[in-house]
Amino acid sequence: MRRRSVRNLVRVLAVAITAVGALALTACDPPTPDNDAFYTPPDPLPSVPAGAILRSRPSTFTLDPVGKVPVPGVTSTQILYRSTSATGQPNAVSGTVLVPTTPWLGFGKRPLVTFGVGTRGLGDQCAPSYTLANGVDYEGLFIKGLLDLGWAVVVSDYEGLGTPGVHTYVVGQSEGRALLDAARAAQQLPGSGLASDGPVGIMGYSQGGGAAGWAAQLESTYAPELNVKGTVAGGVPGDLEAVAEFGDGTPFVAFALMAALGIDSAYPDLDLTPYLNAKGQQLVSESDDVCLVSVDGISTMFQTAFSTRSEYTTSDPLATPAWQARLRENKLGGTKPAAPVYQFHGIVDEIVPYGQARDLRRTWCNKGANVTWATLPGEHVTAMVEGYPGGVTWLGNRFLGLPTFGNCILP
Repeated sequence: MRRRSVRNLVRVLAVAITAVGALALTACDPPTPDNDAFYTPPDPLPSVPAGAILRSRPSTFTLDPVGKVPVPGVTSTQILYRSTSATGQPNAVSGTVLVPTTPWLGFGKRPLVTFGVGTRGLGDQCAPSYTLANGVDYEGLFIKGLLDLGWAVVVSDYEGLGTPGVHTYVVGQSEGRALLDAARAAQQLPGSGLASDGPVGIMGYSQGGGAAGWAAQLESTYAPELNVKGTVAGGVPGDLEAVAEFGDGTPFVAFALMAALGIDSAYPDLDLTPYLNAKGQQLVSESDDVCLVSVDGISTMFQTAFSTRSEYTTSDPLATPAWQARLRENKLGGTKPAAPVYQFHGIVDEIVPYGQARDLRRTWCNKGANVTWATLPGEHVTAMVEGYPGGVTWLGNRFLGLPTFGNCILP
């Protein structure tokens, strides 16, 4: 079992090392978000509705990390918009709006996909608005595929990724709102050509799958004016407690560390620091601003591989009522998504356990949701690739207005 885990770790890191090689070629890149005034919100934050654009500027969408040649036929605009934190407080989130320049000739109005990215890390330089503009985003090709269909795409950086503060990694209450407000902002962007009542799709994998699931649950109460046609959510970490237990002692303990820091950032009342021993404090100080796809990020993965939470803590925060309550607040399944959902998962996923995703599907089905569930043969990385075509086809049919009846009747 451990030998297979090592192979899985090598597979994940091979993808990261390829991207790190690309990053090394970008010495002339613009300043990273932490050194770019665009990402610093106005102080005080204006009293504007959620989804309102605070500022915007032209950007580039490129798959070329060397020459930065823009993807043809796409306008790219970076935005800073108003959203809402996990505790209900107004905040500012950055992102990117991508719109094809060719006229929309399809059915109805041009669709918009609000796209939740997968795990990037905690450093501001991991923000998708930065990586998409520099040709080093590992989901760039997936996003281009959506644009090639004529759909517009808005990519949120989530809370604290780019903007000041620690990224609220895997905190669904924050991430779901960030995706919905990104859609609102894209439809308000001058010159985007997007109608306020145009069709909206929600899409994401892994961390993005959790964000998409939360956006699907929150949409009917938080952003009921959005014309959401469906949600594609893959590799969903719907139960953070189950994900943490599954990953303890595996090659992917670093993800649990990021989750602890993200939850601590979203809920300052939790105060992670007293639970950390000297080793844990050192690890946090070295890792709270790194990207997964970086030399430091890869080093952290190797450094923590096969370790357990107990090696970094004096006592387990996940065993306390306060932490358990916040984790339950971010457990998917409490509300039925109003629009249909396409949920997929790799049956041998070694990072986000299959069982808790299957349980989420059944919970949603029992609440009366319209869910199409797909089990794929791959692990976490390959399932992302395997699940993409089916999810895109399914979402395209929702944009066409075709009915879907789901497969909740299946076990």
